[in-house]
Amino acid sequence: MLRYTLMRLGIFVGCLGVVWGLVYSGIAPRGLGSSNGLWILLLAMVISAPISFVALRKERDRASEQVARRVDRMKANFDASAGQEDAADDRARAQGQAS
Repeated sequence: MLRYTLMRLGIFVGCLGVVWGLVYSGIAPRGLGSSNGLWILLLAMVISAPISFVALRKERDRASEQVARRVDRMKANFDASAGQEDAADDRARAQGQAS
């Protein structure tokens, strides 16, 4: 998961550098007034999103498998804990009725 995040951040930083170069060289339009920094960030985000979606497909699939395994483990632990509580409750009720 950390690897995917770092790769996505790397793509964004690369796009940020390219967009910054294009804006300051005059190839891409500048923002209005003092919004130039925000314009560069937003444009870099818009460009990096589809690149990340296509280029990091395998890594995203690996990360989602890791998350799914963790969720399954947590569900199994929760179910086991709930089963132990149910058994203890049943024993306590049986002892209370026997007295």
